[in-house]
Amino acid sequence: MIRPFWLMLILTAAITACGPSASPTDAEHDGDAAQKAEAGGDEEAVLQQTTIAAAAAKAAGIEVAAAGPGVIADEHEVQGLLTPVEGRLAQITARFPGPVRSLSAGVGDRVRAGQTLAVIDSNLSLSPYTIHSPISGIVLARPAILGMVASEGTPLFEIADLSTLWVDLHIFGGDAQHIVAGAPVTVTRLSDGVSAHTTLERILPGTATASQSTVARATIANTDGMWRPGSAVKARVTVDRQPVDLVVPITALQTANDQDVVYVQDGETYHTRRIKIGRRDAERVEVVEGLKAGEPVVVTQSYLVKADIEKSTVEDED
Repeated sequence: MIRPFWLMLILTAAITACGPSASPTDAEHDGDAAQKAEAGGDEEAVLQQTTIAAAAAKAAGIEVAAAGPGVIADEHEVQGLLTPVEGRLAQITARFPGPVRSLSAGVGDRVRAGQTLAVIDSNLSLSPYTIHSPISGIVLARPAILGMVASEGTPLFEIADLSTLWVDLHIFGGDAQHIVAGAPVTVTRLSDGVSAHTTLERILPGTATASQSTVARATIANTDGMWRPGSAVKARVTVDRQPVDLVVPITALQTANDQDVVYVQDGETYHTRRIKIGRRDAERVEVVEGLKAGEPVVVTQSYLVKADIEKSTVEDED
């Protein structure tokens, strides 16, 4: 992955290699004058542009997509905790008292249903008996120690099937009135930012005593084994989705002279376009003025285009 600092170096080098941006034509000067007059002579309202060769733009990771209709989601950010699914956690105990003769699984080992976990010499029958795993899963704990004398009911192993996990989300205040079962949820690991998509299954009837929150529960597939019980997660619950006429990704949006702008591509030229925005969510923003459907907008590395325009402006002033 190319880091932003190196992207700037690539972009600067490539633009330099391609030569300076073309000087504005008389028509462009006339256009700037018209914009200035329309804005009441405000110098900051004059739209700016830069020219970036196609090869340089590609090397810098600049990508363009057509603006168009989309959906703005009403989303709520909440926190949660991963827990094993009920019925998929097994506590294995000694059936009869006696010393532990052998142990064949440790914490972190994956075991299958019916696999031998331990052998204990029974003090009652004076013969050994075998402890088997009742489920397939991962050994979470092993209190058993080789040679210890286990009493009847002594915990020996704790095993869980972690192929799926519950996500218990804590919802506070008025959010509890809007979030209902069936709502789409995006769950994100705090450790590495990986996300999984699921659906709220139910709202639990009680209240979490410690936090006084309502608990909403979803299930996620633990396909990579990196979702760990007990880990905190963050989640985005979508309670409504509204279609809008024109949206661009959040990554396309920048500010220039305290105005919201995007960068519209015309060949190898990138124009600053002042826009008026409406509703937004975590991924998209509605455009209500300043842009038309189908116009090609920089959606990736837009800050590099902004930086090049600002650099050109400073050089012109010098």
